[in-house]
Amino acid sequence: MWDFEHPPLQDELATRYTISWMLPSECAERLVSGAADIGLVPIAALASSPRLRILPGCTIASKGKVRSLLLVRRANQQLRQLRSVAADTASLTTIAYARILFHKWSNPGVGFVPMAADLDGMLERADAAIVIGDPALLALEERENRRERTGEELVYHDLAEEWRKLTGLPFVSAVWGLRASASPGDLPLVGRRDAAESVAADLICSRDHGLAHIDDLAMEWAKRIPLTEQTVRSYLTENIHYVLDEECIEGMRGFFRMAADVGVLPEYEVPIRGVSAVNEAS
Repeated sequence: MWDFEHPPLQDELATRYTISWMLPSECAERLVSGAADIGLVPIAALASSPRLRILPGCTIASKGKVRSLLLVRRANQQLRQLRSVAADTASLTTIAYARILFHKWSNPGVGFVPMAADLDGMLERADAAIVIGDPALLALEERENRRERTGEELVYHDLAEEWRKLTGLPFVSAVWGLRASASPGDLPLVGRRDAAESVAADLICSRDHGLAHIDDLAMEWAKRIPLTEQTVRSYLTENIHYVLDEECIEGMRGFFRMAADVGVLPEYEVPIRGVSAVNEAS
């Protein structure tokens, strides 16, 4: 979102877009209801809202460790022995990935308990916990302090790393979605592109400018959350992948195929191909 928050393009984009900030799950709900035309949506929402169109070019994904998606368990219980998992309610997509992984870990019947992201409270209620986003990054930073404070040995599983290890696929969390019923008049149009291409081009441009300002982003976000600039910079450069390339599309297809096979999500065919030309043209 760099261009939408920083000059020189911020003011010009503000004449064509109205931005609302919310959880990704809420973005999907807004698109489905018609309250929004474009949104960054968790990919699991696509299966229940198949009329959403995927805009090419951008994604939130990981091709290795992601650090912000963790399954935390007690060291004295193996994955196949877990009976309950307290799950951060902020991401249904992460829970869908976790359910598939538990099938691969020979524990398909493990129960999930919806809870807010508080690791201590979650582990009081369940055998393990799933935490995502800032709480996960902070849990990693505080890992040694917690061990010294509680004397409890925990194992921290990086879900993206586990997914890659078991499937060979990238962990794709979210994509830009477009409400299928949005008319061209609802969308910004620049030059000779059609409306959807124009929006995709703006988002790709903003992504690329953001990647060129990683140091600035690290400085900004270190002031907002209790993480060092180095930690934020490492997360943005080493853990997150932003290009919806062919490997990520295959990762999405694999995710939906496995999710349908184990009954986590309804069947869904990813309706997007050949994004490399979009990125090259931009």
